[in-house]
Amino acid sequence: MNIIVCVKQVPATTEVKMNKETNTIIREGIESVINPFDTYAVEEGLRIKDRTEGKVTVVSMGIPAVADMLKQTVALGADDCVLLSDRAFAGADTLATAYALSMGIRKIGEYDLIICGKQATDGDTAQVGPSLAEKLGIPHATYVRKITGIGDGRIQCQRLTDDGYDDIELTLPALITVVKEINEPRLPSLKGMMRAKKAEVAVWTADDVGADKAQCGLQGSPTQVIQTFVPVHDVQSEMFEGTPEEQARKLTDRLLSMHFMKAGE
Repeated sequence: MNIIVCVKQVPATTEVKMNKETNTIIREGIESVINPFDTYAVEEGLRIKDRTEGKVTVVSMGIPAVADMLKQTVALGADDCVLLSDRAFAGADTLATAYALSMGIRKIGEYDLIICGKQATDGDTAQVGPSLAEKLGIPHATYVRKITGIGDGRIQCQRLTDDGYDDIELTLPALITVVKEINEPRLPSLKGMMRAKKAEVAVWTADDVGADKAQCGLQGSPTQVIQTFVPVHDVQSEMFEGTPEEQARKLTDRLLSMHFMKAGE
């Protein structure tokens, strides 16, 4: 079974710098890590590989430095890695990202299952996985907490909901996004780390994957961030002293006065 896992590199801190002209994150010069939710996607791909004697290819889009992150997945057991890196991809929103990934996956060739983390911690949109499935024209299920069966051209899984879970069956090829309840990610082995040092990451540009540059990056993004800012929290507090009865009376009087002040505006 051929499995493709999509991962993203995200800042290791919440204190990020923004490009004021493009309103995008400045990723150069800051420590980055694999998106935490994507570690569960990688682990699930490796578990399916172990059960089906399959192959795992990890795909990402980003700056050249992302290649080092992809080698970490090789240390865990991934077979191949592909990095989509081109200035044409810069500033992409979720739709343009999904398009670029879809073109990269088409170049990879045959696959049975695509696995993504439920969302990225630097965007929290949870849109890339479903958008990618639509671009590829394949069925998808989000928030998968358990794969209950896979084989004979189908996958059965449990999709997490607010009230429990839904039992879902999809025909393959398909795409799923997974939540952290699905597994416990493994640590790299010494043999895996040695293998990762020698691993080569395929780096493909927009031209390599035959992408229409008008659909990539900022140019291909129908949504753009207009302004970014740090929220200001102005909290005012007032303490009431006295016995519980006196405090209750003072609080009631204060709330009533605030009500009438607001009504008179």
